[in-house]
Amino acid sequence: MDPQATAAAGRSAAGDGGASAPYELLLSCPLGLSPSQVSAEFDGSHDRVPHPDIDLENSISEIWDQRIQRNASLYNGTKFRYAGFITHKEGSGSEKISWVSLHLGLTDYRTFVGTNLNPLWERFLVPSKEDTICCQHTSSPLGNGAIVETLDKKILVLRRSNNVGEFPGHFVFPGGHPEPQEIGIESHQPGNSLRESELLNKRVSEEMFDSIVREVIEEIGVPGSSLGNPLFIGISRREMNVRPAAFYFMTCTLHSDEIQKCYSSAQDGFESTQLYAVTLIDLENLTSKMPGCHQGGFALYKLMLEAAKDAR
Repeated sequence: MDPQATAAAGRSAAGDGGASAPYELLLSCPLGLSPSQVSAEFDGSHDRVPHPDIDLENSISEIWDQRIQRNASLYNGTKFRYAGFITHKEGSGSEKISWVSLHLGLTDYRTFVGTNLNPLWERFLVPSKEDTICCQHTSSPLGNGAIVETLDKKILVLRRSNNVGEFPGHFVFPGGHPEPQEIGIESHQPGNSLRESELLNKRVSEEMFDSIVREVIEEIGVPGSSLGNPLFIGISRREMNVRPAAFYFMTCTLHSDEIQKCYSSAQDGFESTQLYAVTLIDLENLTSKMPGCHQGGFALYKLMLEAAKDAR
């Protein structure tokens, strides 16, 4: 197996007789890509396409209004919408990825709740083998997750609190979303010059990496100086409600015991109830209690470990 081959556009099989897994690996970069190797194409052409069924489209507002009535603290923030990618291979005939361009549009949490999290979410899908067409009517905000390896070779996992909107009580890797507001994006600005578009794309691609470092600091409580530079290792999407997430690997120079002390004062500690520093074997046993996209994140991490082993 080529250590940097993509695992795109194929459903991952579970170990029991080839049954469909709860995730799909859209892209795998097992050797890891640095910020200079990951770019973004941020454009309105990557935004969601409204569904032609008016009743289904109207259900987005109805579901959001119901959620607001139950929880007045909900905030409709903007998110980057995942709309595919293109890869560049290293050399003629090589399968090694030298560069990835992520296609990103703009969406918001309200539309995510009303499409991907809609009880009728499957009706938003288009029967197509082409990923971007299949999900053209869903919000599909791009989440992120970090596989953080401690000084004593443990991996950090959080147990989600009951206050979160998705998968309360489940185990997850630290993460969240890259945020358009962090780089001053509230809407598309038509008429930008080529130079302005290039600068905007650069800021978006930087936010892909800056955001995952920010999420780890806020959710775990470790100082930024203790974290190594993140490496992009791929994109996973859970089968249930087609939720995509980009995953990164990074090291931490702190021992797991020190990290537990940091966690007690984490800024976003309310999102989780406990931090675990686990071995690879323990992590394997926890994956069944993870959302599908995070199970896919673990699969990407295992591919990274295999690639490192093959490279020795």
